[in-house]
Amino acid sequence: MKKLDGKIAVVTGASKGIGASIAKHLAAEGAAVVVNYAFSKEGADRIVDEIVSTGGKAIAVQADVSKRVEVEQLFAKTQQVFGRLDILVNNAGIYENYSLEDITEQRFHKQFDLNVLGLLLTSQQGVKHFGAEGGNIINISSLVSTIPLPNSSIYSATKAAVDAITKSLAKELGSRNIRVNAINPSLVETEGTHLAGAIGNDFQKQVEAQTPLGRIGQPQDIALAAVFFASSDSAWITGETLVISGGF
Repeated sequence: MKKLDGKIAVVTGASKGIGASIAKHLAAEGAAVVVNYAFSKEGADRIVDEIVSTGGKAIAVQADVSKRVEVEQLFAKTQQVFGRLDILVNNAGIYENYSLEDITEQRFHKQFDLNVLGLLLTSQQGVKHFGAEGGNIINISSLVSTIPLPNSSIYSATKAAVDAITKSLAKELGSRNIRVNAINPSLVETEGTHLAGAIGNDFQKQVEAQTPLGRIGQPQDIALAAVFFASSDSAWITGETLVISGGF
């Protein structure tokens, strides 16, 4: 028997990177997975095809999680197809670097609306679909919530907010047997970090030099922890932020 047999999971921002790996690992452990995406239908369909081709169950559902109406539609579709929800992974997010001089209202709200408001909206709707037995919310935060980098004040602040929300919701929802935990990775090699110019250069070398295990992360490093939090292996853990950084 697999750890997540019979469970239903929604993974936001799952068309690539960490979210895609989490979706595939949850499915490999028996969960039926809703692969959410905002723009990359091709990427989401590819992840669904990979899951289905190995005997799993998955559908792709478009929704910009910073918009309440689209979030409601995401969970309505989940309810229509699978009948309930057991696991919500809040992975959708955006990372942009700006110096203090370059911060604008638009740039501030772009990251906070998705990284913070979006997480709150999906959690708000998701808990409505958890059954009487409770459920799991897993938030993907970042090591920069506590070790911020230069020129990342907005992004680091969004992830500090995610950590605070994780602890607050764990206390708020614990009586309903809903567990809320966060995973805080260091640098992970994804399409996004390649696009941001953080891979294959001096920055990567600097991070690796400060990492006792000598390498940056891979998406599966995070996905395996998400499986742990989603399963009964972590039944008495809530309100925690698990740093996965190779010891950075």
